[in-house]
Amino acid sequence: MLRRALSLLYVQVLIAIVLGVFVGAVWPSFGAAMRPLGDGFVKLIKMVIAPIVFITIVHGIASVRDAKSVGRVGIKALVYFEVVSTFALVLGLIVAKVFQTGSGFNIDPSQMNAGAVQSYAQRAANDSIVSHLLGIIPDTFVGAFANGALLQVLFIAVLTGFAINAMPDRLREPAAHAVDTIGRVFFGVVAIIVKAAPVGAFGAMAFTIGAYGVGSLLRLGELVATFYLTALVFVIVVLGAIARWCGFSIFRFIAYIREELLIVLGTSSSESVLPQLMRKMEALGASPKVVGITVPLGYSFNLDGTNIYMTLATMFLAYATNTHLTLGQELTILLVAMLTSKGASGVTGAGFVTLAATLSVLPDIPIAALAVLVGIDKFMSEVRALTNLIGNGVACLAVSRWEGELDPVRLRSEMHGIPMAGAGSQAGREMPLPGPRPAE
Repeated sequence: MLRRALSLLYVQVLIAIVLGVFVGAVWPSFGAAMRPLGDGFVKLIKMVIAPIVFITIVHGIASVRDAKSVGRVGIKALVYFEVVSTFALVLGLIVAKVFQTGSGFNIDPSQMNAGAVQSYAQRAANDSIVSHLLGIIPDTFVGAFANGALLQVLFIAVLTGFAINAMPDRLREPAAHAVDTIGRVFFGVVAIIVKAAPVGAFGAMAFTIGAYGVGSLLRLGELVATFYLTALVFVIVVLGAIARWCGFSIFRFIAYIREELLIVLGTSSSESVLPQLMRKMEALGASPKVVGITVPLGYSFNLDGTNIYMTLATMFLAYATNTHLTLGQELTILLVAMLTSKGASGVTGAGFVTLAATLSVLPDIPIAALAVLVGIDKFMSEVRALTNLIGNGVACLAVSRWEGELDPVRLRSEMHGIPMAGAGSQAGREMPLPGPRPAE
C-alpha cells in the first residue's frame, strides 16, 4: 500500500514540498541555492507550452466542419471571462473596504526602497494597454514561439487553423492528421517532463522559505490572510455555484486536479500544468475544440486570483499610506484593473507587474509603496496561481456546457472515479498524456 502511494505523482510532489519547507527553514542559505531546480522545471514546461497550444488549437479548428462554431466558442469564452473576472475584482474591492486591510500601517512612501520596485514599474510602463493590443501580432511567425508569447501563438494558431480548414478535404484531412501526430510527440515529451515535478517543487519551495523566511508572512500577515480567505471564498462560492450549474461539485473537481494543484503550489506557476489541465478537461468530457480555445485563452483573460489580488492589494496600499479614495477613484481602479489584468501570463511575478501597471495610472497611491509587498509577493503568488488554475478549469467546463458539448455521463464517471463501459477511468491515475483527439 505504501509503495503504491509513493508511486503517485501528487504524493511525491506533496513530500517534496514538505521537504522543501524543512530545508528552507533549517538551512536557509542551502534552501535559497535550490532555486535553479524550481526554475529549471518551469522552463522545461514552458519549453513545450507554445507548440502544444499551437497544435491543439490548429487541430481543433482544422477538424471542425463548421468553422463558425469556433468563433462562437471564442466569443462565449470571452464573455464568461469578463463576467467572472469582474466578480473577482469586485469581491477583492469589497473585502478590502469591509476589513480596511492596511489601516494603521502609516507607511511613508518616501522612506521606502523605491529601487526594489523599479524593475516592476519599468515592466509595467512597457506593458501599456496599447502595447497589449498591438502585442498580439508577432514580428515573425517563429518569433511568437521563440518568445513564448501565448497570445501571439494563439493568434497565429487561429489563422493557421482556419487556413487548413478552408482547404479541400483531400488536403485538409492529411494536414490535420499530421498536426495530430506532431501533437502526440509533444504530449509524450510533457509526460516525461512531469516526472521531474517533485524535484522542481522541492527546489522552488526550499528557495522561497530559505530566501524570504517564514517571518515574511508574519510581518504582513493581515494582507496575506485576507487574500487567502478572499480567494477561498471566491473558489467555494462563485466558482462553486458555476460548478453546480455544470453538474459537479467544486470540491470533487479540486480533488480531481490535485496533482496539478500541488505542482502549482510548489512552482507558483499555473503555466507549469497547462498541458496536463487540457488533457484532464478532455477526460472530463469537455469538447476538444472548446478545450483548445478556452484553456489557452483563459491563461491570458481569466486570471481570477490575479484580479482579486489587484483590487485587494491596491486598497491595502491606499489604507497603508493613508490615501483617501473617492467612490469614483475606486471605480477607476476596477476599470483600470479590468484592462491591465488582460494579457498577464500565469508565471510567477505577473500579478505584481499588473499591480504596478494599475498604480501607474493612479497617481494618488505612491507607486513606491509597492516595496512593502516585495517580500511577501512570493507567498501570495502561489495562491494567485492556484485560484487561476481552478478558475480556468471551471471556465472550460462551463463554456463546454454552454456550447452543449459537455458529456455529463463522462463528467460524473471521471469525477467519481467510476470506469465507463468499455473504458477505464483516468481520474487520479498515473498514465501518459494522450495526444489531441479528433474534434467532435
